Amino acid sequence: MAQVELEADSVLTGEEEDESLLLSMSSSSNKLQTREGWWTTFVLYDGCWMDRQAAMSVSLVRAQFVPRDDDVLLATYPKCGTTWLKALAFAITNRRRHHVVGAGDHPLITQSPHDLVPFIELPFRHIHPLAAALDAISSPRLLGTHMPHHLLPPRVGCRIVYLCREPKDVVISTWHFMNKVIEGFSIDFDKAFELFVDGCSPFGPIWNHCLGYWNKHVEEPDRVLFLKYDDMMADPAGHVKKLAEFLRVPFTDDEADAGVVEEVVRLCSFEKLSCLPVNSGVAGRVGVDERPMKNSVFFRKGKVGDWKNYLTKEMAKKLDAVIEEKLKGSGLTF
Repeated sequence: MAQVELEADSVLTGEEEDESLLLSMSSSSNKLQTREGWWTTFVLYDGCWMDRQAAMSVSLVRAQFVPRDDDVLLATYPKCGTTWLKALAFAITNRRRHHVVGAGDHPLITQSPHDLVPFIELPFRHIHPLAAALDAISSPRLLGTHMPHHLLPPRVGCRIVYLCREPKDVVISTWHFMNKVIEGFSIDFDKAFELFVDGCSPFGPIWNHCLGYWNKHVEEPDRVLFLKYDDMMADPAGHVKKLAEFLRVPFTDDEADAGVVEEVVRLCSFEKLSCLPVNSGVAGRVGVDERPMKNSVFFRKGKVGDWKNYLTKEMAKKLDAVIEEKLKGSGLTF
């Protein structure tokens, strides 16, 4: 396991020490670029914008995470249906042990999907040690991440499920989420939109994030499954079957006849999960400011096309044009 150490006789300030650690794990030897972010100063860590706390956590994950061959990584850009993907993957892979038909005692009824499928980089790993959180999980592990593909630990070779979403809906969902999750914080929507379009958003730019996993999917389709939120919402049962095939736990004919696929869809639906006591206001984790965060912040609407209630035609065209230009020639479209 790689370790990152500072010289014992160094007399760095806290921020300088953070900078030294980040540079030691970065591909660049230059001082990290910074700019005003959504709620605090953001740093450009190997081409990815994030706050300094997140960058510290990512750097430790890259150095310390010990992957297993049978891990499954559920990767998403923030606010792209992460909670739904985690719930679906957990229900599908554990359905022999936790039946979904008549699932009154199913773990998803009493626990958040984020507890059942933990992130590798969250909560921040320089505060909450990585090994303590993940090593005790039995194989095969389902793990989540918002990290772009090029920042994943170099030894990760497991299967990856990536879920993306229409960027116009993402900026709306991100804006609502950040205004809820950080105590005393509020950002004007116009400012948030301009930052997003400029590529400065948590784990952004969004186009680089999507392209990284898209290109790896094109290169290794048997190892990286690339899904779109809008398509899944249009045909949830079909995508549940597709996900089960990729996770190597396909539904049997008997299960299909018994309606198990539809029960997975129902159990993991926004309508079902958002109404559960565990997901409706319970403070179950710490947020980006290390304060208790309610599970209810992960549930707003989950609707496709909600951006039409917020973006002007000019704003929509501006973001569409940027996305089209950045994705040109890749084969990926929204």
